[in-house]
Amino acid sequence: MAAVARTVSPIRVLIVDDDALVRAGLSMILNATDDVRVVAEATDGSEAVAAVDAYSPDVVLMDIRMRRMDGLAATEALCARERPPQIIVLTTFDADDYVLRALRSGASGFLLKDTPPADIVQAIRLVAAGDAMLSPAVTRKLIGHVADSGVAARRARARELLERLTEREREVAELIGQGRSNAEIAEQLFMSVATVKAHVTRLLTKLEVANRVQIALLAHDAEP
Repeated sequence: MAAVARTVSPIRVLIVDDDALVRAGLSMILNATDDVRVVAEATDGSEAVAAVDAYSPDVVLMDIRMRRMDGLAATEALCARERPPQIIVLTTFDADDYVLRALRSGASGFLLKDTPPADIVQAIRLVAAGDAMLSPAVTRKLIGHVADSGVAARRARARELLERLTEREREVAELIGQGRSNAEIAEQLFMSVATVKAHVTRLLTKLEVANRVQIALLAHDAEP
């Protein structure tokens, strides 16, 4: 685990990848911005868990396929914590079972490793602010391309959870599933952004999920 000098910054990032060139490239991109700083690097999942303890990052860029402890196991371990960092999964595949499992475990989204630098920075800013960065089209592609024998059980569970919601909460959940932002939901449902945020907070509790991506996944799971 290679530590990088701490800098006061609103967004603290940990990079986890077993490829030194990938880590170096990401560090160069992120440290060139004014509002993002890399506070540490790790070469596998076990180092990532230790680095989160040591450096308290806001966002973790997590490679999935690594030797020893992979990114999926590390994501599951970190998301099980009471106050986990935001996690963005890094992958070379856009329809990977590991990616979908990481999202279901609580990752805030994923990026392909060939994502343009500006989009990587924007994704970090989005998840640091608590927003989703996974489009509904990408969600459908992931679910549609990954073989999964648990579809029926997940659909039943999703529908059971959605039954807990009021009519207005269901509307908000459905719009989150469509990839709408809080501002877009507020405009469509004729309410303030603050009211939408309050609904989202209640959705997280009622649906027993950690973030907006998981709300979107539940909405997709509940569909016929």
